[in-house]
Amino acid sequence: MHVSQLSLTDFRSYESADIDLAAGVSAFIGPNGQGKTNLVEAIDYVATHSSHRVATDQPLVRAGAARSIVRTTVLRADRQAVIELEINPGGANRARLNRGAVVRTREVLGVLRTVMFSPHDLELVKGDPGGRRRFLDALLVQRLPRFAAVRSDYDRALRQRNSLLKSAGGRAVGRGSEAAMATLDVWDAQLARAGAELLAGRLELVADLAPHVTSNYADVAQATPRADGGNEAALAYTAVIPLPRAGVDRTALADALLAEMARMRTAELDRGVSLVGPHRDDLLLTLGAMPARGYASHGESWSFALALRLAAFELLRADGDDPVLILDDVFAELDDLRRDRLASVVAKTEQVLVTAAVAADVPADLVTHHYAVREGLVSRG
Repeated sequence: MHVSQLSLTDFRSYESADIDLAAGVSAFIGPNGQGKTNLVEAIDYVATHSSHRVATDQPLVRAGAARSIVRTTVLRADRQAVIELEINPGGANRARLNRGAVVRTREVLGVLRTVMFSPHDLELVKGDPGGRRRFLDALLVQRLPRFAAVRSDYDRALRQRNSLLKSAGGRAVGRGSEAAMATLDVWDAQLARAGAELLAGRLELVADLAPHVTSNYADVAQATPRADGGNEAALAYTAVIPLPRAGVDRTALADALLAEMARMRTAELDRGVSLVGPHRDDLLLTLGAMPARGYASHGESWSFALALRLAAFELLRADGDDPVLILDDVFAELDDLRRDRLASVVAKTEQVLVTAAVAADVPADLVTHHYAVREGLVSRG
């Protein structure tokens, strides 16, 4: 799988851009602030419908424009697909596949798959749980696009339930009227049903991901394993509910969510917010017996972040085609050992897109195609 063409209209700093791409390693070289990251961000957005830099779509639209359009041509074996996304901040985004409109933008998910590694990934190790949940959900949707609908259903139920908790908690009689409490029971059921499906998907994903993270960390860090596993990288999913012992059973998970909601009902009404569900969970990263967050050194944190992305790449590759690997200004951040490990992966990947401030940051023998980026203009080197 690779992207053969990228077209932008009013995306970030670009009023318009048309770039032909090819398989192999393409390096976008230019000083900071010239628009390199905007190019790879656009491709990643087509694959994931989210940005690795911002939480909302507004910054993706060029100042003064009402909307932006990103169009990519994707070659997969002997098939070609043209994906177009129209980004409308404050409104509904639109999508087209092979020039035909689709009902929901999520219908184009899975046509292009990417793995993005950037300096922001250090927050996967050092940052708050929200970043790790987004990492899991984004990878889950790339592997199984149907989870985009699951996530949408869960978010909708969560918003409705939070709104009801806030209003019901302020009522004077019996912590809310009977009608409000009956409605809350309905949303409890919906949140539990969607939450159980999302939770099951995450648990299955972590089980698949964990051995790849362990092996990639050992490879990247080049640490000699200790008999007690003291420097072994590991993942564990931590949920706010007691997880059933019967494995990933969606009915059991839904029942456990409902039971915990019932137990926490008073606290939720007092605070006016849902305290139970996958939106409160975390992915625990450990080195030996210690959590990586707060205990890992800077170098160990980089190794863990790189191991997470390489593990995600391997999972997606195992499903069939290579995803497009995007390396946004990361070679300059890595020491020689981690550069070499990343270079070994790059050399075996169908398409890699690299950004760097100077050409010397990227191993010269890896690069197939060079692009110069300066003041929003992209020229083939």
